[in-house]
Amino acid sequence: MTLQEAIKARHSVRAYKEMPLEAEASKRLEDEIAAVNSDGRLHIQLIQDEPKAFQGTLAKYGKFRGVANYIVMAGRKGADLDERIGYYGEHLVLLAQTLGLNTCWVGLSYKKIPGTYVLEEDEVIKAYIAIGYGETQGAGHKVKAVQDVSTAGDDAPSWFRRGVEAALLAPTAVNQQKFHFEYVPAVDGKLARVVARRGFSLIGYTHLDLGIAKYHFEVGAGKENFEWVTKVK
Repeated sequence: MTLQEAIKARHSVRAYKEMPLEAEASKRLEDEIAAVNSDGRLHIQLIQDEPKAFQGTLAKYGKFRGVANYIVMAGRKGADLDERIGYYGEHLVLLAQTLGLNTCWVGLSYKKIPGTYVLEEDEVIKAYIAIGYGETQGAGHKVKAVQDVSTAGDDAPSWFRRGVEAALLAPTAVNQQKFHFEYVPAVDGKLARVVARRGFSLIGYTHLDLGIAKYHFEVGAGKENFEWVTKVK
């Protein structure tokens, strides 16, 4: 499965079979987490065979069941931490999909179990990602139109539209899709530019959501076709 195929196949899954992660999948994830932590200046950790974080009132409220494996999304405090968490976390989510695993981003419906993770000075946890073998493959949700979240007009190249379409399949908090992509044509022989903005939301999580959407956009559009110019409003 390619990353493009993973984007189309991936849906949030909240109910999991009582199965440990296969050894090969576990190793692939651990290896990639090590690389992501280095590239993204993060402290992401894979926790296995630990069901307590998704037991109790919060998990029931979030309709989680059978979660015994999860990824702790943590890093040092900083203005761009949430966006980096979203961007690199979604890289792991799509990798997991290619490995035959299911996932779900979790912002609130979990408990922090002492001793299951390590935090260095000035580090914080921003989210968990439930991971495992789902009881189902999940289901898609209604998404906005390309024109609602971008400037994909007649002058925009096909790669830009593909990027926006991929971003629209990205998971966001309560499916709010509070992001916008603007196409800026290439000049003086330079690459075209894309401006990524987040919108306002009372729910929050828009920085994290933008990071997730930007990763999807890159997969759909091809990183070689443009460079980012990020403006946050």
